[in-house]
Amino acid sequence: CPFGQKFIDRYRLFVPELYRTNLWQIFRVRNLDVVSVKNLRIDPDRLWDSLMEMAKIGPGIAGGNNRQTLTDEDAEGRALFQTWCEKAGMEMAVDTMGNMFATRAGTDPEALPVYVGSHLDTQPTGGKYDGVLGVLGGLELVRTLNDLDVSTKHPIVVVNWTNEEGTRFAPAMLASGVFAGRHDQDWAYDRTDSEGKKFGDELKRIGWVGDEEVGSRKMHAMFELHIEQGPILEAEKKDIGVVTHGQGLRWIECKITGKESHTGSTPMHMRKNAGRGLALITELVHEIAMKNQPNAVGAIGHIDVYPNSRNIIPGQIVCTIDMRTHLLDKLQGMVAELEDRAPKLCKEIEVEFECSIVGQFDPPAFDAGCVAAVREAAEELGYSHMDIISGAGHDACWINDLAPTAMIMCPCEDGLSHNEAEEISKEWAQAGTDVLLHAVLNTAIIQ
Repeated sequence: CPFGQKFIDRYRLFVPELYRTNLWQIFRVRNLDVVSVKNLRIDPDRLWDSLMEMAKIGPGIAGGNNRQTLTDEDAEGRALFQTWCEKAGMEMAVDTMGNMFATRAGTDPEALPVYVGSHLDTQPTGGKYDGVLGVLGGLELVRTLNDLDVSTKHPIVVVNWTNEEGTRFAPAMLASGVFAGRHDQDWAYDRTDSEGKKFGDELKRIGWVGDEEVGSRKMHAMFELHIEQGPILEAEKKDIGVVTHGQGLRWIECKITGKESHTGSTPMHMRKNAGRGLALITELVHEIAMKNQPNAVGAIGHIDVYPNSRNIIPGQIVCTIDMRTHLLDKLQGMVAELEDRAPKLCKEIEVEFECSIVGQFDPPAFDAGCVAAVREAAEELGYSHMDIISGAGHDACWINDLAPTAMIMCPCEDGLSHNEAEEISKEWAQAGTDVLLHAVLNTAIIQ
């Protein structure tokens, strides 16, 4: 090509419409010796349009989304995703947990696929990007490769994992957990929502029970793009979070037992107030988390008070403590300190304390090679980046058990997520998806 890189870049700048035509894209691909693969970028407008189109399905009441898993809205979102994938030339498969796998063929039929994706289900008052960016970013990656006629040795599979949020059917990351062997499928099928409807029945009702055996697929690697869901990247003014670890988690269900009695007629020194025990435990959890900084958190989320009457001193409180950190020894130490000190604190005020772990997973350390691919992609593209630990659970945490896995994060405004006000910029979405594109290309190997 006689034009040179400067001319190509200038021509793209001044004639963007022509740049987007098939003729111009063919010109680029046929001259990859001139237009380096390092210059490849996704189409940010097309990605953004897809995000906004998906957001029309299951709209919330305040600008976000309510597209909970296995609802009619979930089925509609799945159908739209399938339509887009098929238009991009991919072949769709669905397993018995409803996980969707859209495959772009590679040049080597023996090569294992590189997976990308996340989830399309939302919280009841969820945002437009949590999970969705990872799925549609994967789709945009494939569209970009199609535009430029770029082939890869390894197939690329874009996946939508079922029930990542776990809002309607607990626990979270249910289907990827079954895929990874963490849960039994029959057990998952029997999970019920607040109305007593079973997961298996609802999956069948919306028509998304596939015929592929769950967990039968093999992977070369997996990359998950996600919004941070926290404030660190925005505060540090970084475009990309290179996720090195996920946090381990312990959910500890606690029962504090006192004695119900009248709030007006029971003398203060004769009370056995379970509510006071809750206050002591709340402060203890905060103290333990602060003692284990950095990157350790703890709080009481769910609380049930019995009998929950205005004029009765609580006789029993059941609550769940959520403790997380990316270091297993630290996590186990936090739980051990709680189990040691909480009964003693409660005994001092004449109430009883007992607890048990009702949910847990150990901290995942993501694959060093995949993490390096993400970091190198960010550096090649000129995006600012920093290492980060995921504060939330993700499907990638389970898949990390099966294959080399890594995550890419982009900022979100004020760190707000699981909220209809969740927001990101088009530029952040582009940066994350550009890095995803290059990390996948470096792993799937351009042919």
